[in-house]
Amino acid sequence: MTSITFLLCEQMLATSVALPMEQLHAAEAMQNSAFKKTLSATPLAFRLASVDGRPVTTHTGLILQPHCAIADIERSSITYIPALWRNPKTVLRNNQAVLPWLVKQKQEGGIIAGVGTGCCFMAEAGLLDFRPATTHWYYFEKFAASYPRVLLKRNHFITRSENLYCAASVNSLADLTVFFIQEIFGQQIARHVERHFFHEVRKAYPYMQSAHGEFQYHPDEDVARAQSWIQQNAHRNIQVKDVADSLGMSLRTLNRRFKNATNLTPIQYMQNVRMRNAGELLHSSNLAISEIAYRSGYQDLAHFSDLFKKYFGTTPTQYRTTVRAKLFSAN
Repeated sequence: MTSITFLLCEQMLATSVALPMEQLHAAEAMQNSAFKKTLSATPLAFRLASVDGRPVTTHTGLILQPHCAIADIERSSITYIPALWRNPKTVLRNNQAVLPWLVKQKQEGGIIAGVGTGCCFMAEAGLLDFRPATTHWYYFEKFAASYPRVLLKRNHFITRSENLYCAASVNSLADLTVFFIQEIFGQQIARHVERHFFHEVRKAYPYMQSAHGEFQYHPDEDVARAQSWIQQNAHRNIQVKDVADSLGMSLRTLNRRFKNATNLTPIQYMQNVRMRNAGELLHSSNLAISEIAYRSGYQDLAHFSDLFKKYFGTTPTQYRTTVRAKLFSAN
């Protein structure tokens, strides 16, 4: 079971809890439908928690009722820290008990995901010292002054260091949640959720501009070179052997090191790059599907369509219709 905790505190933005919760609920429902509630399903346990277990009033006056106090939660697989309205200092001062609790969750191996000025909780607890982090752009200067040991990434929407994630906005948190869904339920359900909540093409983490620890994604420079080569040549009819040859490396060594560094095989990474490129072309061009397949590195249209449906959960034609749908016309 994957336990998901949403921290509640005064002055919070309710959307920073409601949106990821609805995304995760949708993913669980899709999985239950796919597995017909068999033992293969991965159940989620959702908990809303405040410092003392009492109801919390958001900045708009909405009252949220928690399930428990944070002290009642020993370990959380993922903890969401909400965005805060205005200056977070008062909220931090009134919720000091959250700080050691977050430290404990980090030590237990749980993921912590903060959004906007809610990331100040992690910074205040010392969890972000000498680590990359981001926050809402409006609070950059105050954040940098308050937490000089944090490596503030002003040009990144999402940062990651080990199991600590920072999202600059609620929209970025939604992208990050799609990434969590992919990790829990797999790529197909993640793509279904992405399309269900967002008709527009979005660059989901980790493809969007992001920072991942000291070495961006991983410390293997040869694998980083391989990733760059794939991104530059994915539109061509290339094979994994071509990638290995470009590095002067054996195919076996490349496969092993690539998997260790990225948790993907080179061909899986190549397919992901190609599918994202195809999605962008379907959104932004009037090219025929066969031409898009060719420009995405596929000679076989049927094979391309099968891969596309596995990745996005829909056919290329249906995807194009969805991402171009408009509610009204300016004419």
